[in-house]
Amino acid sequence: MLRQLLRQAASNVAEPTPSRRTFLKGTGGALVIGAVVPLGSFAAETAAPGLVGPADPRPNLFVRVAKDNTVTVLVKHLDKGQGIMTGLTTIVAEELDADWSQMRGEHAPADSKLYGNHFFGIQGTGGSTAVANSWDELRMAGAAARVMLVNAAASQWKVPADQITVAKGVVSHKASGKSATFGQLAEAASKQPIPAKVTLKEPGQYSLIGNETLHRLDHVSKTNGTAIFAMDIRRPNQVTAVLARSPRFGGTVKSVDDKAARAVPGVIDVLTLPVGVAVVAKNTWAAIKGREALSIDWDDSKAEKRGTDQMLAEYRAQAKKPGTKAARKGDTGAAFKTAAKVVEAEYSFPYLAHAPMEPLNATLEITADGGAEIWAGSQFQGIEQPVVAGILGTTPDKVKINTLWAGGSFGRRATTNADYIAEVALIAKALAAKGKKVPVHLVWTREDDIQGGRYRPMVVHRVKGGLDKAGKLVAWEQAIVTQSFIADTPFAQVMIKDGVDATAVEGASDMAYAVPNLSVDYHQMASPVTTLWWRSVGHTHTAYAKEAFVEELAAAAGKDSVAFRLELLGDAHPRLTGVLKLAAEKAGWSKPLAPAADGSKRARGVAVHESFSSFVAHVAEVTVSKDGKIKVDRVVVAVDCGVPVNPNVIKAQIEGGTGFGIGHALRDQITLTDGLVDQSNFDGYEPMRLSDMPDVEVHIVASTARPTGVGEPGVPTAAPAVANAVFRATGQKLHDLPFSKAGVV
Repeated sequence: MLRQLLRQAASNVAEPTPSRRTFLKGTGGALVIGAVVPLGSFAAETAAPGLVGPADPRPNLFVRVAKDNTVTVLVKHLDKGQGIMTGLTTIVAEELDADWSQMRGEHAPADSKLYGNHFFGIQGTGGSTAVANSWDELRMAGAAARVMLVNAAASQWKVPADQITVAKGVVSHKASGKSATFGQLAEAASKQPIPAKVTLKEPGQYSLIGNETLHRLDHVSKTNGTAIFAMDIRRPNQVTAVLARSPRFGGTVKSVDDKAARAVPGVIDVLTLPVGVAVVAKNTWAAIKGREALSIDWDDSKAEKRGTDQMLAEYRAQAKKPGTKAARKGDTGAAFKTAAKVVEAEYSFPYLAHAPMEPLNATLEITADGGAEIWAGSQFQGIEQPVVAGILGTTPDKVKINTLWAGGSFGRRATTNADYIAEVALIAKALAAKGKKVPVHLVWTREDDIQGGRYRPMVVHRVKGGLDKAGKLVAWEQAIVTQSFIADTPFAQVMIKDGVDATAVEGASDMAYAVPNLSVDYHQMASPVTTLWWRSVGHTHTAYAKEAFVEELAAAAGKDSVAFRLELLGDAHPRLTGVLKLAAEKAGWSKPLAPAADGSKRARGVAVHESFSSFVAHVAEVTVSKDGKIKVDRVVVAVDCGVPVNPNVIKAQIEGGTGFGIGHALRDQITLTDGLVDQSNFDGYEPMRLSDMPDVEVHIVASTARPTGVGEPGVPTAAPAVANAVFRATGQKLHDLPFSKAGVV
């Protein structure tokens, strides 16, 4: 649902004029190719068969073929560890018939007009859209470059172009024995006429797409330490800043005593700003020690002062009331009156931090023209540019963003107000006003990150299901209570309709299971606690509530878990059915697990879900010891994400998503006491341990469908598969996350 809404937002962006589309040629002896696909082709989720027309004439550059025989793909999306630099480069290399050893990847400049995400309408990365968004334009760019290289060779060798072949970066004419590398032809190719149209490969012709032997482009640099992250940036005369923010969400500065802070060696200045109190120093350590020396009186009159227990109680009470209609079908009231069995359950989900390995940080330098240059792991360039321009009183085109490798995000860097980028802009502006026009490196500590908000929202689900005498599901009622991080943002116009935030109900209001009578209500709660999308967004809780509850319904109906789900899916959802059957088969669902020697209980659990147009099923094998502690032994996953561009990257993302989902379900939560966050670092917000991580076996469905994303879809079904295994083993229902609340971890 999220992707559909983002497409809708993109449809409001003006499409390029067809009569002005063409490919671009570069100068300086390099062949430079760009391609822009009309937004409508993405909105329809279909590509023109075989032949695709020429592209927009703006300098939308994607491919550089250089004289040194390297081919560089400019990637408009942020690679924060998910492997899209490799994936998007593979798409170009395939159509170009390049050798993988000559391929390079580089983050594209920040420019929404040239590098906008066709699903968002701005340049940005999220919603597992990178491959799907760039699929057509990068294939066209690669194919166009190939045509121009072939035509250059044909012109030089005086032979027909259709007699020339290209393989592994070499252009050849068999009859004459002539050949040339891309680099040798680059200058001549840049002078060739623009192809009016290009022919794209059919799936059966792929040699790089789907190839499991390709190494990731970042594997060497991230191993030997040469990959540059935002934390690595050092500009001439650079200073470091940290911010003291209100310990309560919604609090503001009342007064500051900064005398002790200014006395700390290395501290340069202390600034009181709308976002907090900034300590600027010669280095990070001095800045942190200076912040510790601050004495700040905070105004908490509008701050969150409730504790988690009080908030949860209010959520639970709200779930029992009528809400805003998110989905309606049939008559649930009448259906429940005639149901043979009625099952009810309530599920609660805590606030969760993103906790990327590299905490937020960015460097900003005000330029001579009043603009700025930024170095950051930038995820939403299309928001960060205008926000910084607004702060500095300039225009977005004067804000240059150098997008660097990012050490994780999980949604945290994709804020709708460019929060940490705005902070560094405010600090740099304030220093410049005092005559200190220097590059500023803003650093968040781990504690800043864990306690700084932008959490996955707290959520309560209340679900009721009715079964007839045959054990068939006849009615489903669900209430979802949570905050909205879309309200009051630029996305609200499209993503909130009739009072319902689509990110809160996705996966529930549009669930695939067939039920003749359905009612889903949405309750929007308010709090100063800042929230944001978190890896898999609404699906992170809707899939759990749905799949855990379906498991209880299957038990009440006396039916096998897989068979019950297949019955509910019917013939309407073949791709969901496909991954469910594949995961069950590979996990040996029909064969009982060997009993544990020590008398522990063992069982399998299953969950299946669609998110971000990808289809995933998990089967988890767990052992529950005599004292009730659970151990996840093995997880089998089946994924259908369309054409598998890089199978190894897909497997890595699904394995990581599985660990991410299970790890947070085991023990992670952000709790408040009197509005103060209880956790501060990885001791209280414990990440997935190697000892927790099960063996994960990933099976990819062979497909020729358009590729979709895998960054998020591996998360939603991991935890409910484990919970369902525990339920099958012991009868214990894990309704409240994390599992540690139930004493099973």
